[in-house]
Amino acid sequence: MKQVKVLGPGCSRCQTLARLIEEVAAEQGVAISLHKVTDLPQIVAYGVMSTPGVVIDEQLVHAGGLPSRETITGWFKPQ
Repeated sequence: MKQVKVLGPGCSRCQTLARLIEEVAAEQGVAISLHKVTDLPQIVAYGVMSTPGVVIDEQLVHAGGLPSRETITGWFKPQ
């Protein structure tokens, strides 16, 4: 199971991104545990200055703006 964190203040972009991640993971058959991190010091600790950010298994994979569905799909493909 992949641990996914959406970093941001809870704005509409953050909510949309969380929903997209859940949809793509389900389509790919990938089990995830999604957490929303809204605490600014925690967000900054990941090096994110522009939200939303995404952390998968404690690795920052995205910061700032909404990624495309194709980009999100790439996060869940086997390495």
